[in-house]
Amino acid sequence: PEAGLIQASDGNFYGTTADGGTGSDGTIFKVTSGGTLTTLFNFTGTNGDYCCSPLIQGTDGNLYGTTIYGGSSSDGTVFKITTSGTLTTLVSFNGTNGAKPYAGLVQGTDGNFYGTTNSGGTAGDGTVFQMTPSGSLTTLYSFSGSDGKNPEGTLVQGTDGNFYGTTAHGGSSTAGTVFSLSMGLGPFVKTQTTSGGVGAVVKILGTGLTGATRVTFNGVVAAFEVVSSSLIATTVPAGAASGTVQVVTPAGTVSSNVPFRVLP
Repeated sequence: PEAGLIQASDGNFYGTTADGGTGSDGTIFKVTSGGTLTTLFNFTGTNGDYCCSPLIQGTDGNLYGTTIYGGSSSDGTVFKITTSGTLTTLVSFNGTNGAKPYAGLVQGTDGNFYGTTNSGGTAGDGTVFQMTPSGSLTTLYSFSGSDGKNPEGTLVQGTDGNFYGTTAHGGSSTAGTVFSLSMGLGPFVKTQTTSGGVGAVVKILGTGLTGATRVTFNGVVAAFEVVSSSLIATTVPAGAASGTVQVVTPAGTVSSNVPFRVLP
């Protein structure tokens, strides 16, 4: 297992192994907090091979990930798997649309998934892509060396709405780059953590939070303190239910990118 674990909304942990399993091409597994392991899926090459990036859980509850190799052209895949183990190959890369996605995925605030491939594209130096939850792929950018080459790390979406990432090589000194990509998505806030009981301390990250006048948890008003232009400290208010966290700022109302779960 080269990738880390994620804890899904059911409380169990999910992960992957790069090798092994019945097809020797890697597995997807579930493990309880007590250590009970269940192999959910065995890769066999045609449906993926060598998964080395962490899974993510989409807003639909399914798990999403990538494999470096395998698929119809052996250039890697993007897949979806239910928590019960039903896998669907959503994308098979073919070089032209990218190849060898070392990195995992991030789900943007528009509901689409975003990722990178290490090679392929118009110059063979890697790509940035967008994928709908149903598997429709759009190549957003092809690197050409001077602007970066061979992205390997997972993208992040900043609270300004833009995506940020790195390339292992390329740039003016061929030693790698840091880049941003705009998709025209608006700003949002991000809670740390994404769950907690009434009275739990929650940090809210964002952009332009100075002058904020109101914080709500699914419509219930919460007490808060503006720590800086990018940070608000608050607590989960009594009567709050799971849902969106919103902050009213001088520039308008911004919402959390994922729902906050109020724990009993």
